Order: sequence, then structure tokens, then C-alpha cells
Amino acid sequence: MATSNSGTHAVKVGVFYDGGYFTHVSNYYNYVHTHRRRLHIGGLHDFIRHMVAEREGTRPNLAHIIDAHFFRGRFSARDANEKPNQLYYDRVFDDVLMYNNVQTHYLPVKDLMGRKREKGIDVLMALETYELCMLKRYDVVVLVASDGDHVPLVRKLHALGCKTMLLGWDFEFADQETGDVQTTKTSTDLWNEVSYPLPMHDLIDEGLKDDDEVVRDMFVVRDTTRDSEIESAERAPVTMVDEERHRSTVMSLMNGYGFIRYPDNNLFFRYDDLQDVTFDQLRVNDEVEFNVAVNNKGQRVARDVRQVLADY
Repeated sequence: MATSNSGTHAVKVGVFYDGGYFTHVSNYYNYVHTHRRRLHIGGLHDFIRHMVAEREGTRPNLAHIIDAHFFRGRFSARDANEKPNQLYYDRVFDDVLMYNNVQTHYLPVKDLMGRKREKGIDVLMALETYELCMLKRYDVVVLVASDGDHVPLVRKLHALGCKTMLLGWDFEFADQETGDVQTTKTSTDLWNEVSYPLPMHDLIDEGLKDDDEVVRDMFVVRDTTRDSEIESAERAPVTMVDEERHRSTVMSLMNGYGFIRYPDNNLFFRYDDLQDVTFDQLRVNDEVEFNVAVNNKGQRVARDVRQVLADY
């Protein structure tokens, strides 16, 4: 990605993440997209520096990210403890954010009509972004977001003399559990309002095709970077409990992983634990055969999972 080498002026940059949106996009690249990698916070910041420098007519090393903030709803300790490994995953990701100098802002997840929902995140993000911009006078605020609710914030930032850059994604895929088409789309109003809109879905696909180093480094390199701890948390070393094969049924399927009904605590498995069946062929309530293993956190998981075909 070519940038101007003539500019010598420094640019102050603030980066603000809608955390739920970022996690959704990262999971898409890890479980659905052919690249099969999570987004790398440090690599994404380097990409941002290059994009800001290109548009501001300076060099990437003069595009200084002086602040980065991550906003998300968070389960209570009690609720998180009921989800396999959730507390551990939360701590690992906090470590990744801390390592990359990203400050976290959490609000409690609310129980609404029996469903857990994030409430107030957009408002908190807007207030903090505007206040920090007034205080630190960023030259460019970068938003990793998609919601049209951010349009008033963008207008307020422009009134302060601050330019805005949007990292947004548009993509769709078939849900592996239901077969329904899942669509992620950035608000058209938000695209049109910001100073520098970046259609990340296209930029990433083109960059990967061209083997662009800056784009390639936006993704975790498994087992060689600190961010890969997220991968290893899901694929922790295991010890087989016994060689006995067990049978039960699939309880739930998400993007690339699922749970099998099992006494005391349901068993986690990943798409690459499957044998002789692909993840998209598996359905909730399918009967499966598997071995039980224990990961390095002392939690039981399923391995070598095979679909049990009905006899006719």
C-alpha cells in the first residue's frame, strides 16, 4: 500500500472500537472466511497508521495512535462461569488488549425478555470519544463500528475540526446451525458522513489476493504471536480420559464450534474435532459418537467426534 513519502507532519489519531462488532467480524474471518484467522489488534493498528498517512499526506511512522479504546457489554462473573471457559477467554482477550495499549470500557449485559443484551454501549462510546477528542484534539478519530447511531457523534467530531475514518464491513454467509443467511452491513448514513470511509471487506480481500504485507499482518499468525493465545485457549492441549466411545446428541452449533449434551457439564468441540463429517453437515440433535478428554484447564471436552448415521 503506497503512501506519500513527502509529508513530514505528525498526525494524532484516536481509535475507538465497538467491541461487540469487532468480535463479530473477527469471528467471521476465523470461522467463515477462507483465510481462517482472527483479526490482530496490533496489525490492525499498523494498517490504520498506513491508511491515515496515505490520506493525510504524511508517513506511517508519523501517524501516531495516541489513544485506543474498546467498548463492550460484559457478562457478570456468575453468568460467565456458567459458560464453558468464558472467564478464561475474557481474561485472555483482556491480556491482548492490554498488550496493545487498548483501554477497556465495559457495561453489564442486561437480561431483557429472557435474552442477554448489550445496552448503552453506543452512548458510552459516543460520550467518551467526544470528551477525549475535546481534551486531546485528535486530528483523526478512527471508528471500528457499523451502527447509524454513531452519525451524530461523527458530526460533532467534525464540528471540533477532527476528521473521521470508518472501518466497516459488509458481508453475508449461511448460518451453519440454521442455514439462514446472516448479513452484516454498515449503515449507509454512517458511510456517507465520515471523512474517510474504508470498505474493509474489499480492502482485505484485495490485499490478501495481492499478498500485501500490511493486510496480511492484520491477522493472527497461529502459535507465533501473543494474540494466538485466543486460538490456543480454544484448542488447549488435551489428555484422553479413556478410550471408551460415548454417544449423545448435539446440543448447539455456533460459528465453528458447538456443544454435546453430557452429564454434569456439556462438552465443547470445534469444527476440526469432527471425523468423517463436515461442520456444515452437522445439525442440532444429531446423534454423535466421541471420546472424552480433559484440557489443560481441567475441563472435559469432546474429541474425534463422528456423526452416528441412522439405520434404515
